[in-house]
Amino acid sequence: MSKSSTHQIAAAVIGNALEWYDFIVYGFMTAVIAVVFFPAENAYASLLLTTASFGIGFVLRPIGGILIGAYADRKGRRAALQLIIFLMTVATAMIAFAPPYAAIGVASSIMIIVARMLQGLATGGEFASATAFLVEMAPPNRRGLYGSWQMFGQGLAMLLGAGVAALITGLLPRESLHAWGWRIPFIVGLLIAPIGIWIRHHLSETAEVADKTDRGVAGVVGHTLREHRRGLLASFLLTTSATISFYVLVIYLPTYASKTLGIPLESAFIAQCVGIVVMIIAIPLCGALSDRIGRQAVLRTALILSVLLLYPCFAWLTANPGMERFMWMQVVLCGIFGAFLGPFSSAVAEQFPQKNRSTGMAVSYNMAVMIFGGFAQFILTWLLHVTGSPLTPAFYLLFGSCAGLIGSLIMVRAEMQRPRDDASRSRGVAFVCPSCGRRSALDEG
Repeated sequence: MSKSSTHQIAAAVIGNALEWYDFIVYGFMTAVIAVVFFPAENAYASLLLTTASFGIGFVLRPIGGILIGAYADRKGRRAALQLIIFLMTVATAMIAFAPPYAAIGVASSIMIIVARMLQGLATGGEFASATAFLVEMAPPNRRGLYGSWQMFGQGLAMLLGAGVAALITGLLPRESLHAWGWRIPFIVGLLIAPIGIWIRHHLSETAEVADKTDRGVAGVVGHTLREHRRGLLASFLLTTSATISFYVLVIYLPTYASKTLGIPLESAFIAQCVGIVVMIIAIPLCGALSDRIGRQAVLRTALILSVLLLYPCFAWLTANPGMERFMWMQVVLCGIFGAFLGPFSSAVAEQFPQKNRSTGMAVSYNMAVMIFGGFAQFILTWLLHVTGSPLTPAFYLLFGSCAGLIGSLIMVRAEMQRPRDDASRSRGVAFVCPSCGRRSALDEG
C-alpha cells in the first residue's frame, strides 16, 4: 500500500468516523433525551416518543441518498463528502444547544426533530459516497479490504459514542446528567467536526469519476432502476440484515439491557464497548479474507452462524441477566456481525458499475435502513411492551439474518480478475449483467 493510498484511506476513515459519531450518539443517549425533550405521563410513552424521533431521521435518508448519491455520480465523491459533513455539523449544533422542554415547551421537541431530519439527509449519502471512494481507489485484488474501512470507520464511531456515553453516565449523578451532562457527547462531536471538514477538503478525487457525467438526477436514478434491479434487490436484502443488526446489537441493546433486564446503564455501555472492539478487529480481517475466498463465502458463513446462535445467546442472557453475560453475548454476536461487515461494503458496491454506483447503493441502502433500521428501537420498544417477552430482539435479528442470506444468494457476482496488461489492470473487476450475461468493466459501467 503506497503512502498516498494510506493517507487517503486514513482521511476517509477518520472523516467517516466523525460523521457517523454525530448520528450514532443520539441513539446511545435515547434514555436521557426522552426525559429532557419528550416528557410524557409515563416513562414508556416518553421513551416511545424519543425512539420515534430517532426513526424520523431515517425518513429523509432515501431522499438524501438519492440527491447526494446522484450528486456524487455527477460531480465526484469528494464534493459529496464535503457537503455531507457540513450538513451533519449544523444538525449536531442544533441538538447540542437546544433548550430543554422545560424552557420553551414543544418548540424544543420540534428543534430536535428538525435536527434529526437534517442528519438523515446527510447520512443518506454518506455510506454510498464514502464506500464508492474507497472501492474505486483500491487495487483490483484488494477491494474487500479497502471497502471494509468504511465499516471500520463506523465501528470507531460506535466505540467513541459508547465510550463517551459510558463515561458521562458513570461519572455524573442523574440530576447533572439530565441538566447538562447529556450535551457533552454532542459538544465533543462539534469540537472534532473541524478536523473532519479539513480532512475531507484535502481528499483526492478517485480516478474513475474524473470524467463526470452531465446526466441529471432523474436520468441517473431512472437508469439505475431500469438496468440494475437484481443488484438493487440483493443490496437491499444485505443492507436489511446489516441495519437490523447494527441498530439492535449496537444502538438499542444498552437501552434494552438497562430498561428491560435491569443492568445498570453504565455497565451496559462498558460491556458494549468490549463487543464493539471485537467487531472493529473482525471487520478488516474478514474484508481481506473476502479478497481471497470471495465475498459470498464470508457473508454466508457469518449469516449462518448468526441464525444458529442468536436465540441461544438471548435465552442464556435473559435466564440470568448481568453485565458479564451481556458482555460475552455481545462479544460473540458483535464478532459475527464484524465478520459480515468485512465484505459487506465492497459486495454492495460491486453490484453496480461506476457510473451508477453511488446512486445504486444510496437507493438500496437507505430504503432498507429507513424501513428496518430507523424505527427498530421504536418497533422493539412497542413489541416488548405488548408481548412482555425479553426475547423479542432475538426474533427481529433472526429475520434480518434470513433476509441477508437470501441477498447473498442472488447478488450479482463481480469477478476479481488478475490483470494481464495495463488496460485490464485499470479495469480490474468484471461486471456480469444479470439479464443478458454481458461482461463489462465494473469501473467503466
